[in-house]
Amino acid sequence: MTFSNRSNSGSGATESAHEIQPLQTSLAMNIRKAEEDLGRSTDIIIREVRTRTFVVPSIAVLYTDGLADEKVINDFIMESFFLDITEEPVSSSSDLFQIVQDKAVTIGDIKTVTDFETLYHAILSGETVILLDGHAVGVAVDTRGWKDRGVTESSTESAVRGPREAFSETLQTNTALIRRKIKDPNLWVETRPIGRVTKTDVAIMFINGIANDKVVEEVRRRLDRIDIDGIMESGYIEELIQDETYTPFPTVFNSERPDIIASELLEGKVAILVDGTPFVLIVPALFVSFLHAAEDYYHRADISSLVRMLRYIGIFITLFAPSLYVAITTFHQEMLPTPLLLGLAAQREGIPFPAFIEALIMELAFEVLREAGLRMPRAIGPAVSVVGTLIIGEASVEAGIVSAAMVIIVAITAISSFVFPAYSMSNTFRMLRFPMMGLAASFGLFGIIIGVIVIVLHLCSLRSFGVPYMSPFAPMIPADQKDAIFRLPQWALLSRPRLISRNNAIRKRYSPPKPKPRK
Repeated sequence: MTFSNRSNSGSGATESAHEIQPLQTSLAMNIRKAEEDLGRSTDIIIREVRTRTFVVPSIAVLYTDGLADEKVINDFIMESFFLDITEEPVSSSSDLFQIVQDKAVTIGDIKTVTDFETLYHAILSGETVILLDGHAVGVAVDTRGWKDRGVTESSTESAVRGPREAFSETLQTNTALIRRKIKDPNLWVETRPIGRVTKTDVAIMFINGIANDKVVEEVRRRLDRIDIDGIMESGYIEELIQDETYTPFPTVFNSERPDIIASELLEGKVAILVDGTPFVLIVPALFVSFLHAAEDYYHRADISSLVRMLRYIGIFITLFAPSLYVAITTFHQEMLPTPLLLGLAAQREGIPFPAFIEALIMELAFEVLREAGLRMPRAIGPAVSVVGTLIIGEASVEAGIVSAAMVIIVAITAISSFVFPAYSMSNTFRMLRFPMMGLAASFGLFGIIIGVIVIVLHLCSLRSFGVPYMSPFAPMIPADQKDAIFRLPQWALLSRPRLISRNNAIRKRYSPPKPKPRK
């Protein structure tokens, strides 16, 4: 047996690789068309194998350099040709194909290839395709072996207690991390390519028997109707499958921590994993999901409940602190105690702008500094944002542009915006406080009340894959209040959310804590 390497360099006109055409029985024709469609790219390796029985090359191995593991190809494919094919009497091409399919390929994950579209998708996904002369069908072997970042600690969702591992950019690694948490045969995975050009692998994970069948079918339907050139990140999928487009509130939850995704799957939700990004999507998503952290279940119930209350207080401060300051200092000064009112009036003496413009300038300045800190190099970004905020705030007060009280309000608001476990919900409230400030400057407290009514009505109108966004508050579900604002002890969390998991609502049987033994 001898090998001959074909050079893939050069250029030439190519036909569209997206036209589904069946493979030919002639190996030379198949190789020639593959070279033309792939533009004779230098990273596409085509190795022809000539057996002793046949004078012409009878086997071709195709793979992509850098995506496929060459050691696996050499040890488990090419070496198998020497061990198996030469020991068997090969009298015809049909015998040769049977030997290659049954004995020569010693890797478990193999599938047949019948057209060029499947062939190109296989080799461009890291698989190795074996073509044989005289057969209009080939064999695709899973030899993926590209370099990935590996399993590291999450950079966006820090944890004091709990697992430190985070998802990577490789789909197989991410599914394995979830299966490591949930060792159940009912954890099913469905993978489909999305994107006419990128053909990005998108996987659906759910626990059969716990997840709602209608939600799973709806996820399949929304993914199948996506028609786009490419998917670069899970944010593409999130925008294309969300229920409501014109809303500032996220209706699809995302996380890069396997323990969070596993706990959401156990509640009956569906996970959507996208190859090339560490952020996994979860549907349906509820408003309370963005305010719960994984650590809430790793600490005691009383500590977790206290932390959740602090988050809700942080929501109130983030959304209403600047607008309340503007409304009270502009329209409702009688609400303030006289010493405080005199102190604020003394600070605002000489300030050339009204309270609304003053708050708008400081809020915009802080948002610009925060965005600059995120985009700058990691070594100097935080330092620049913190130092810049201190210097600008102090200089603005000394210059008489803003008052010291406004700097305090903006600082408290900015700090409170960081209590959100989900960054996407933090962005929502950062954005909503600007129209709330405008309403407060126009109508005072009445404008704030109007804004609150509009926000609440909008929240109650939202749905995420058919599930009310504000459940278990609207509609009110008393049984689900045990894990909404407060968290009861683990032994009291007996059932899953009623509107999400309808097939298997029982999480555990009641087992009250045992009393202490008396001495």
